[in-house]
Amino acid sequence: MRRVYLDHNATSPLRPEARAAMLAAMDALGNPSSVHSEGRAAKAIVEKSRGQISEAFGVGAHDIVFTASATEAAALALKDRGFHAGDIEHDAIAAWVQPDLPLKSGQVCTAEPAQTALQLANSETGIVQSLPQGLGFCDMTQGFGKLPLAFSWSGADMACASAHKLGGAKGVGSLLLKPGVEVSAQLRGGGQAMGRRAGTENIMGIAGFGTAAEASARDLSDGKWAVIEKLRNILEKTLEASGKPLILVGTDSPRLPNTACFAAPGWKGETQVMQMDLAGFAVSAGSACSSGKVKASRVLRAMGYDEDVASSAIRVSLGLETTEDEVQQFAKVWLAAYERFLARKAAR
Repeated sequence: MRRVYLDHNATSPLRPEARAAMLAAMDALGNPSSVHSEGRAAKAIVEKSRGQISEAFGVGAHDIVFTASATEAAALALKDRGFHAGDIEHDAIAAWVQPDLPLKSGQVCTAEPAQTALQLANSETGIVQSLPQGLGFCDMTQGFGKLPLAFSWSGADMACASAHKLGGAKGVGSLLLKPGVEVSAQLRGGGQAMGRRAGTENIMGIAGFGTAAEASARDLSDGKWAVIEKLRNILEKTLEASGKPLILVGTDSPRLPNTACFAAPGWKGETQVMQMDLAGFAVSAGSACSSGKVKASRVLRAMGYDEDVASSAIRVSLGLETTEDEVQQFAKVWLAAYERFLARKAAR
């Protein structure tokens, strides 16, 4: 059975060009902090990736702090700063903020942008936020590569990004800083990253990150995500046309072009995920960091949905390799499984 991967918001496949860059970086012998020829060669790999990410993300090359993940980048930016947020943020941000800001039609309302952490796009629903000028921190992890975006005109002081959402390797991310904004190092013991983060750089991961960022910007400008958005819309229209009781989330809001979130009340999300997995489709019931937990979606509860809906939603997130046939096959299999659930429910 050929499997169909529809969980790109959790992670995307490693791009061939990123793999090639990483393999080439494996041969770099030197430590990028060393001043000899070998060290300078390793440093050149890091600096090349800085340039690629700078161009792709619209950020100054020296305002990029490489980290082990977007999660680490968020901690570096937010720890002990007293930021506020809505209760729809990813767990990596929610761990460091006060989730006390209200929502209106899925949008977070804030009166003090400088003390606010706000995601660009939600990983579960795909809903895109309107970013206020002077925003303190923005989680741009899901938006980079999928939305027309430059950090320099986002209005944010700080942002985080992750390589593996773009087709780079897992285990490498970055914190982006507005010129003049500084952070206090959480990892100490070396002078790397201009004192912002200690530790020898992950040269292989960084090499893949830069190449993936460059390729993702090219894909966006070539209109490839507009094609994926059409496939997402086909999926939702097919589900809606079935006439079965389901709730499509966020369809009246700006969204990521690849994300569909929908609920079948009474049919547990984790059950749907397991049944689709057995049928050969990889989908999720929430963000990857919490999808193993059997509980209702905190994001949907914050948006005003009740416990039943929040615990029966799944996310389908398409990638650049997704085909219309795969989308139609998924819709067919999911609807058939839902029909069986409804029949069992009616027979009780």
